Amino acid sequence: MTETRFDVGMTCEGCANAVKKILGKLEGVSDIQTNVDAKSVVVLHDESVSKEVMLEKLQKWSAASGKSVALSS
Repeated sequence: MTETRFDVGMTCEGCANAVKKILGKLEGVSDIQTNVDAKSVVVLHDESVSKEVMLEKLQKWSAASGKSVALSS
């Protein structure tokens, strides 16, 4: 499994649940951990899903919600 981290401007559990729902629809994603206080998301996934695909999905949500999204360094 591969671990990918994102910095996401979540402000509440509603945001966290939206992120989980979006990423959970992707085949190959096995676990999603969100931390609203730290504004972080950790995704465990196999090689069939790329970080770029996950980032693209989160950026669509970001555009609609006004929340920030970035790959964590």
